[in-house]
Amino acid sequence: MSYSDFDLDFANGKQGEDLVEALLTNGKTVEVKRDLRWQDTGNLYIEYTCYYQRSDSWEWSGIMVTKADYWAFVLGTGVLLVPTPLLKGVCMASKRVAETRIPPNPSKGYLITVDDLILAMKAGNTDVN
Repeated sequence: MSYSDFDLDFANGKQGEDLVEALLTNGKTVEVKRDLRWQDTGNLYIEYTCYYQRSDSWEWSGIMVTKADYWAFVLGTGVLLVPTPLLKGVCMASKRVAETRIPPNPSKGYLITVDDLILAMKAGNTDVN
């Protein structure tokens, strides 16, 4: 059975944020993600909608509402820093979606690979279409 432990997730995320913050000096905003299953699945999960108990409905979240200039993926001992428009373009092109059913807020997201991001960065593709 899968479950989310906020205290552990928060501490884990905070550690990733501290690492990325140390790398940045130009005032850009960064959304930091740490996907602990990417090595096992080969995928990164990019949330785009979440079911909120307070409104009893699915609402945009994650990549659909971010205001960050970049997304940083803490992968093991390294960080992959990706411009948000590039990430959105990769997500929209992916067409692979998944749903998590972890209470109390299930979510839906795109499944992409690190290779997908690297290929898009190589191509210089920042299209959001």
